[in-house]
Amino acid sequence: MPYEPLTQADVLLEGFLALDTPEGFRAELIEGEIVVTPPPDGDHEDYIGVILEQVITRSRTKMRFSGNKGLKLASGGRCPKNHVIPDGTFAPTELRLYRGADPWMPCEGVALVVEVTSTKPRADRTDKRHCYARGPIPLHLLVDREQSSLTLFSDPEGDDYRQHCTIPFGRRLTLPEPFAFDLETEELI
Repeated sequence: MPYEPLTQADVLLEGFLALDTPEGFRAELIEGEIVVTPPPDGDHEDYIGVILEQVITRSRTKMRFSGNKGLKLASGGRCPKNHVIPDGTFAPTELRLYRGADPWMPCEGVALVVEVTSTKPRADRTDKRHCYARGPIPLHLLVDREQSSLTLFSDPEGDDYRQHCTIPFGRRLTLPEPFAFDLETEELI
């Protein structure tokens, strides 16, 4: 049997999948870089809670939520397989997408991912956006704590989203179908 040498990308992926991160920490493989982040602070979780409550109670389509669900995304950038953990993932309830899913599941059927900027805002603002666009995940909501703003990215094509809308905290942001409601952001101030 001929020997096929492992590529640098293969070695990186194997090393990533073998990581044993400390309790509460999470590891992601984003654009060829292993990123390990500590547990989120209270404000981070509060922002997620504000969005979660409104999506569950106001969305036109009934949604299921998963916090910190591992997603396998299409290759691109410097990495053959991105393994990203959004702060929040929403999928239509009727799909039962999370039932029986592996820890790292494909992103088909995911309607929206939510990211709240953390200690590595570049990964949240840029790198993950490109990964999600390649998914293609239809909607990506970025809560930027440093900028006190929300950005909704939509219409993915290739490595990016063709449309985005940024509003300051305190204003309303319209979430399109399948959500079809105005997200209230006063509580984020």
